[in-house]
Amino acid sequence: MTNYTLEEKDSFTVLGIGTELKSDYTDYAGITKEKADFWESVKQDGRLETLKAVATNDYIFAVNEAVNNKMMHYAGVMTDASVPEASRVIQFPKGEYLVVKGEAKTAEELSNKLTGIAFGQVLGEVKDVAYVGGPNATVEMGQKNGLVFGEIWIPVVRK
Repeated sequence: MTNYTLEEKDSFTVLGIGTELKSDYTDYAGITKEKADFWESVKQDGRLETLKAVATNDYIFAVNEAVNNKMMHYAGVMTDASVPEASRVIQFPKGEYLVVKGEAKTAEELSNKLTGIAFGQVLGEVKDVAYVGGPNATVEMGQKNGLVFGEIWIPVVRK
């Protein structure tokens, strides 16, 4: 079984710049390409740097959220500030979160790896909690030894 923890977190807010994912939710390759194109865009045009400038810490969030029956994906930071480029203030609830830690060569690889492990393995194996929706995020926390490290945070409820 994959290493994971259940952690109590206070509510927090992520300010995000988002895009609607148009691929079917079962089209992993299509979703992965859309996310990669989106991240390349926000890095190239400076929107990610604008967000980082108002962040309360160095964490970069890749948030997935269903909004009005649309699959949304956001680049975000933890902050109480706002910037004109931002498209959504994402509220994460106080409560228990499933947390999987990992590292990879790039932030994109980290996000894909943690998402795959959490949704493809851990949530199916954990018997006492369930994911019932709401925003979830991979959190890029830093770099060491040439690798990007971070976690995925998924809000869960007790069964």
